[in-house]
Amino acid sequence: MAFSRQLTRLGAVLALGVAAQGAYTIQDSYDNTNFFDGFDFFDLPDPTNGFVKYLGAAEANALSLAGYANDGVYLGVDYNTTNPVGGRSSVRVSSKKTYTEALIIADIAHQPAAVCGSWPAFWTVGQNWPYNGEIDIIEGVNMATNTTYTLHTGPSCTFSQGDCNAPGTGNLGCGTSSEDTQTLADGFNDIGGGIFALEWTSSAINIFFFPRTGSIPQDITAGQPDPSTWGSPSTSFSGSGCDIPSHFKDHQIVFDTTFCGDWAGKVFSSDPVCGAKAATCEDFVSNNPSAFKDTYWLINSVKVYSDSATNGTTKRDTSTFRQRRFRA
Repeated sequence: MAFSRQLTRLGAVLALGVAAQGAYTIQDSYDNTNFFDGFDFFDLPDPTNGFVKYLGAAEANALSLAGYANDGVYLGVDYNTTNPVGGRSSVRVSSKKTYTEALIIADIAHQPAAVCGSWPAFWTVGQNWPYNGEIDIIEGVNMATNTTYTLHTGPSCTFSQGDCNAPGTGNLGCGTSSEDTQTLADGFNDIGGGIFALEWTSSAINIFFFPRTGSIPQDITAGQPDPSTWGSPSTSFSGSGCDIPSHFKDHQIVFDTTFCGDWAGKVFSSDPVCGAKAATCEDFVSNNPSAFKDTYWLINSVKVYSDSATNGTTKRDTSTFRQRRFRA
């Protein structure tokens, strides 16, 4: 499918909640009619020490790094500038509202391609990191071929995947590989993308993935999601070792692409492909702009549902909220 980077202006259409029939009720729907009305641009220095310059909304749109394209939401990076001062330009956006115990369904057409130096992620995070938690849904660095599902918390939260406060700071957290090459980067893009669903309740944090070429549940397509009919999740964090409500609350939804930093940069030289390309991660990212032409997100929609029985979704505006996120 041909992709056009002709971006339209950031719109100003407000989302209207529509009640879903079934266990979950839709709270917010973000797509190419209103996405940028519901998300703020983060334009401060990267908390993960990346070689990146995050741009504000106006500049990102003017430089064609953020906008609406191909009936979706485009979030890209600068792939033209050699030796960019202060880092390669990119975008990081966070939802203005926060959510607790929600069902978040993201329909994504394209993820940033696998390329040395890149570190894209789709995640949720609470204020006062790591004590209100972080949930990493899509994340990988350099030439990684499958996503890593990871949680980060304060002390006293352990699942079968490990101690989510590891190594005592929350930097590493507890995680597991999807072991599915269709969940990340090139493997994901080759099949036209797919749907990730985060089911977050008081007793479990479940992550599901449905490839575009597979069987996407009809209830998702119909706007009436029922996770109880979806089969086993890709991963499930549950058990008596962690009181989820006390460790996960008031999360923003985040999409970003950074470069190098505390993870991609730290392992760059040990990657046999990347280590052969440049002496350092920053050198490669700085001198090879064209390598990042396919480093972009194309998001069809992000929909947030709450359990109609418990009405567990919490929403509040956080237009001035600046969360932190770390990786050892």
